[in-house]
This record gives sequence, C-alpha cells and structure tokens, in this order.
Amino acid sequence: MSDPGVSPLSERSLLGTTTTVTILLFIISMIVGWIGTVHNPAIGNELLSLFQKEIAGQITIENPVDMCLKIFANNLEACILLFLGGATFGILTLVILSLNGIVIGAVTEIISKGHSALFIAAAIVPHGIFEVPAFIIASALGFCMAQSLIAEWYGAADTAADAGHLARLFLLYVLPLIAIAAVVESFITPAIIQIVA
Repeated sequence: MSDPGVSPLSERSLLGTTTTVTILLFIISMIVGWIGTVHNPAIGNELLSLFQKEIAGQITIENPVDMCLKIFANNLEACILLFLGGATFGILTLVILSLNGIVIGAVTEIISKGHSALFIAAAIVPHGIFEVPAFIIASALGFCMAQSLIAEWYGAADTAADAGHLARLFLLYVLPLIAIAAVVESFITPAIIQIVA
C-alpha cells in the first residue's frame, strides 16, 4: 500500500518505466558519442578538449580536499539542472543527459587508443559506480516532474505536491551518491590509477 503522502504518479514513474528509459537514453547517447568518434576522430578530439577545459581543468587541484569539494559542487550543479530541467517538460533534462553521454562515449573512445582497458576502468569505475547512478536518478526525477506537468495539464496531477516528493527523493538518493563519488574520485581513484599505470 502506498504512503498517502507520496504521489502515485511520482512513485510509479520513478520506480517504473522512467528510470529504465533514462538508462537506455544514456546508453544510446554514449554509443552515439563512441561511434561518432570512431567515424570522425576530430569530433572526439574536440569533445576531449572541451572536457579537459570545462571539467577536468576546473578540478585539477593538488589538495584532494579542495578537489573533493570542487567535484561535489560541479556534480551537484549538474544533477540539480537535470532535476529542475523537468520544469521545461523534460527538454533540458534530455539535452544535458544526452550531451553527457555523448561526451563520455567520445572521450572513452579517444582515451582507449592510448591506454589499456584496465587503465580506463581504473579511471572511471571507482567513482563512476556512484556518479553515474546519481545522474541517472536526477534525470529520472526530472522526467517524472515533466510527466507530472503534462498530467496536471489534463487535471490528473498536482505538480507542486509531486515536486516536493521528488525533491525529497533527490536529497535522499542523489545527494549522498554525489558526495561519495566526490570522495572516491579525489582520494581513491588517483591511487588506483597510479597502481595500474
């Protein structure tokens, strides 16, 4: 039996098809980035340069504590945009999710040319097992908000109530995941990379 304080729309959407569709969209966008780079390496190199300038360049800090805080802030900003993008009927959420997937696919393809699969796994997996689910959940919550907006248009939902419930889920799941990911990426991932490099 559902909690009376939980919107049935939000609950069904998050636990049902929305999360699955979000995962599929992210995987498809990574494949698009990967294949696009295979066929046109110049695009991959441009995306890698953009990634290094906009993301990696901002978090290359010698002090791991400062780096942890910077990574957390960057990921929190991205996840908030993914979530609040639902207010644009999911358009902003879809664009940000797809662009992140494309960049990850392209950058992975470029890096794979000069590094082993073990190195790539060491650089991505330790914090990625927390960071990627955070992005997926934040996106799914954004799409749930978009569904609620559409349902409210037809008088079948209360978006304000749904938004409150979805925000609680964001705090409950996304916030801890990006906090753990930031700690792992700052303190553990570099050590693992040094071992396998």
